[in-house]
Amino acid sequence: MRSIRIRSRHDKQAYAALFALVLCGIISFAGTVPPIEPQKATPTASTLAPSIYDRIWSYTDWYKNEDNPIIQNFQFTGRFQLDYAILDHDDFDDLHIRRFRLGGKATLFKNFTVHSEVDLQPEEDPVYQRLTDAYIAWKPGDAVELTVGKRGAPFTMDGSTSSKELLAIDRANLANNLWFSQEYIPGVTVAGRSGKWRYHLGVYTAGSATPEFGRFDGGFFVLSTIGYDFAESIEAKKAVLAFNYVYQEEDKNNTFTRPFGDVGSLNFSFDTGKWGFRTDLAGGLGYQGQSDLWGFMLMPYYNLTSKFQAVARYTWLRSRDDNGVRFASYENEVVAGRGDEYQEIYLGLNYYFYGHKLKIQTGVQYADMQDRAHDGGEYSGWAWTTGLRLGW
Repeated sequence: MRSIRIRSRHDKQAYAALFALVLCGIISFAGTVPPIEPQKATPTASTLAPSIYDRIWSYTDWYKNEDNPIIQNFQFTGRFQLDYAILDHDDFDDLHIRRFRLGGKATLFKNFTVHSEVDLQPEEDPVYQRLTDAYIAWKPGDAVELTVGKRGAPFTMDGSTSSKELLAIDRANLANNLWFSQEYIPGVTVAGRSGKWRYHLGVYTAGSATPEFGRFDGGFFVLSTIGYDFAESIEAKKAVLAFNYVYQEEDKNNTFTRPFGDVGSLNFSFDTGKWGFRTDLAGGLGYQGQSDLWGFMLMPYYNLTSKFQAVARYTWLRSRDDNGVRFASYENEVVAGRGDEYQEIYLGLNYYFYGHKLKIQTGVQYADMQDRAHDGGEYSGWAWTTGLRLGW
């Protein structure tokens, strides 16, 4: 996890004050926000009037002209995510900027997209940390999108979900162990949709990672995904079953990725509009000391109101050999070792001010790690995390 650690008392107080100020400002506008899924109704002057959030986010559209044959639009993009975490282990508490990214996206010649973002950490030196998205895409229609450059490698349920749109405050430890959590990796991909089917096929470099495009001195991996949307046949808003498979060439220089030669994930996302769930059954065959690993995740959720959402999650992971399971992000801050069997129960609440573009998430989790080797990986404890998620 890349983050800025706010360790001094003065810095913590400053960030806490900033956090509180932002939240108070958001809450003061809450009554003007449209629901997450508004009911269809006859348009009126009031329903058509833009909210304060509509007006604020409109400033991210820096240029828009469909009649321009060269550039049709340019949009300012990015995200700001602030976390406060408490663990009952070693009295751990931490307030930090989880993610801060800025960039831009342009549509050129009708069918081309150019997108680039940088990852920043304001209290680090240098502030600039890395390129995240840096690609060119050609999309003549929904059936085909060809991309060249650095972009996310989407596999596993949470690995396929942007950090802007996670329902729990953090990705499940299943994705943390199996997904290539560098996330943004150079490659060539083709993806698209045809009817109810969707697909993704990509070839990526897996060599030595650098802040930009890597050194291309290692192996490669191939990611393939096939999915089908059953929503219409079962009268749901969404019901997508997908299978991801990754084959990776083994190489000691592969640092963009986790040391797995093969990874498979069967995941399902179901949504009725009022309630839904996401699930993932995944496993990987390790190399160079990484044990084979498998597990599953189940995450039901329920929309209490148009803005409040309750989320629960259960995660189970097990490795064939000792010390094959990594801890999740915050547990990794207080436990140095690894274990072989991990379980987590998460209960959370989300408040959406402007959909996934502006929300507050809070969650309590209990995690337990077993360690057959008894060499520092045993853990059992509670954690509470609250975060502000801002995306544009």
